[in-house]
Amino acid sequence: MTSRIERWGPRLFPLALLLLIAVAAWQWRAGAPVSANLLELVPSGTPDSLEQLAEKRMQEPLNRELVVLISHPDRQRTMSLAAELGQRWQQQGLFEKVQWNLQTDLQALRQQLQQQRLALLPAATRSRIIDDPAGYMAQRADDLFDPFRSQGVVATADDLLGLSVVAEKSLPISQNVQVDLSGALIADYQGTTWALLRARTTADAFDGNLPLAVSDLLEQARQQVTRDGGELIASSGLLYSAHAQRQATREISLMGSLASAGALLMMLLVFRRVRVLLAFIPAAIGVLAGLTTCVAVFGHIHVMTLILGSSLIGVAIDYPLHLLSKSWTLQPWNSWRALRATLVGLSLALATNVIGYLALAFTPFPALTQVAVFSAAGLLGAYLCTVCLLPTLLGKVEITPWHAPHDLANRLLACRTALLQRVGTPWLLLMFMVFCIAGVAQLSHKDDLRQWASVPPHLLEQSQRVSQVVGIQPTSQFFLVRADNQDHLLERQHLLSERLDKLIAAGQLKSYMALSQVIAPVEQQNQLRTAVAALPGFSQPLNALGIPQSAIEQEAQRMGELPPQRIEQVLSGPIGEPWRPLWLGTAADGQVAGLVSLQGLSNSDLLPAQSEGLDGVKLVDRLGELNRLFAATQISAAELKLASCLLIFAVLCIPFGPRGATRVLAVSLLAALASLASLGWLGQPLTLFSMFGVLLVTAIGADYAILMRERIGGSATSLLGTLLSALTTWLSFGLLAVSSTPAVSNFGLTISIGLAFSFLLAPWAADGPPRNAQP
Repeated sequence: MTSRIERWGPRLFPLALLLLIAVAAWQWRAGAPVSANLLELVPSGTPDSLEQLAEKRMQEPLNRELVVLISHPDRQRTMSLAAELGQRWQQQGLFEKVQWNLQTDLQALRQQLQQQRLALLPAATRSRIIDDPAGYMAQRADDLFDPFRSQGVVATADDLLGLSVVAEKSLPISQNVQVDLSGALIADYQGTTWALLRARTTADAFDGNLPLAVSDLLEQARQQVTRDGGELIASSGLLYSAHAQRQATREISLMGSLASAGALLMMLLVFRRVRVLLAFIPAAIGVLAGLTTCVAVFGHIHVMTLILGSSLIGVAIDYPLHLLSKSWTLQPWNSWRALRATLVGLSLALATNVIGYLALAFTPFPALTQVAVFSAAGLLGAYLCTVCLLPTLLGKVEITPWHAPHDLANRLLACRTALLQRVGTPWLLLMFMVFCIAGVAQLSHKDDLRQWASVPPHLLEQSQRVSQVVGIQPTSQFFLVRADNQDHLLERQHLLSERLDKLIAAGQLKSYMALSQVIAPVEQQNQLRTAVAALPGFSQPLNALGIPQSAIEQEAQRMGELPPQRIEQVLSGPIGEPWRPLWLGTAADGQVAGLVSLQGLSNSDLLPAQSEGLDGVKLVDRLGELNRLFAATQISAAELKLASCLLIFAVLCIPFGPRGATRVLAVSLLAALASLASLGWLGQPLTLFSMFGVLLVTAIGADYAILMRERIGGSATSLLGTLLSALTTWLSFGLLAVSSTPAVSNFGLTISIGLAFSFLLAPWAADGPPRNAQP
């Protein structure tokens, strides 16, 4: 009798496939919707939109700015090479700004210093003018005899009281970069002169192929400078992103190709029919379904999802293999008859696999949620293709598989029987548990965001050298300061600055940047204005130098007429440019917010104490928060494992009953435990990805146990089908184990070991006589 699947499947599935292809084509119409942004893989960590804005603001320079240093034995050639490169890059559409020399508008700088000098003065100078005006005027007279202290961009005649020059020379400088007489930006480090070039891209490091284009452009420049006898080093998040994209492409191609080639050769060797290669169609459709679903749900797919998802080929091809493996006993071969015999097992395998993968979707990590959606959709696509279309594609072709593997399966079962006659199952279980307990006892914990990315040594070494030469050593931690108004914000940042100054004095911090360094609160500006109005009464030292009293009074009067300056006004001028990213403006709740960035931090454990007792000051340590979240999520992983096991148990109870479901689940749980123990014996750490790998071991391992529990076609046939499935899955996950990304490698190793034990333990899932092989 023809089943509904046999009647309608071959008709409806091609229509669904055409729709899937159309949706995928539309999604890729503007290019590959692939992202390499590492921050997308981790939780946002906070619902606070202002804090998210702060994190984005601090990350933006890393993701859009490229810092290049060029050196040459000839100092002049060093600067000319940088100028040639800068001029060439200016013509590129990749960059919105390229700077290799001083590009400051001196007239705008003079104007800002004159109009905003009361706001720009450092706190120490403000206090001295207010508390000791006579001392300040005496010091001003002394400074006029020293050209290095009295000369600035504002002429002395326009700055008789010296407030502009003091404001100019008091601006914090935390870099080694200087301006050559020619205007070039240079840095001298350990006897070598480096020319500095900064480039800002039109988009960030995770925008399509932009990182690859920038990386190629940089490599061309490096080759040119090297041929000229010089050296070029660079640092940027763009370069790390380009490396990640290239690495992902290599690994996806390598892993997918090797897994597919291995499965292809195995199937040709075993089944000896070219047509059985049609079994790859479900795997291909599964990958397409996973990609399309992921892009539909998330808007794009991450490169790490593609790497982890490449293992889907090994799991998706299990469904056709379960069908084809019955050809050893179901003769003469008929694909629809084989499907009717194995449909329950295939459906149970799909259910357990999907449960295992979807458990990942309930973790707080978007990376694993993407993998879960990709894999669950892919497995469903592969399953539907196997049961609806594959039997029709295979047709009535005669499949007479190689008998040697079947004979091997019989011998393996005979060896197992002989072993059990010598050593009973209870004793084997005892030895197994001793192995597991001793291995688990050796496990160490390690979770760090840096495991999620492969950091190439050459890029890391260049970044370190650039930091040393330029004097910029940014940290991932920063302070977010909020207040009811701008004056309170600046006052709170000033209090924080006093604490940070102590860390600098102790050598624990190199420098920091805060808005309070460049602008005074309006109240203090008004106090200073009052004090400046009284300075002509202490002008004897300047009168002695021939400066008329009237000129001093006019200068004080002009400053008294200067209006108070707000943060936005100071930041809009050339002086405020380095501090602009630190101003977040007014939040939705009416508060204002600003950041305090850090440079050259030696011990992050010192930071939490700096904000204690300061209202509105919060330390933002994203890396530390994520690492703490990793540890906490391991508990969630254990809870998810328990929940998925209970769900799998409930599903298995339908065909096997409670006793059979317990045997099947126990086998997969023991395999998962053995996987953890093996990590301990191998000296591998227990990471978050290990825990999620164990989740999949339980789900996929249950698939093997189900095959052995059903024993369609006999125990040897089921064991052989399990072995074929295990081999293809090992190929996929085993290749993940050699990935250069630590998290991916740990994930693949955990699953590979667990599935090996799943195969070895699968025969214990059976009890009683095998089911009838006939549908």
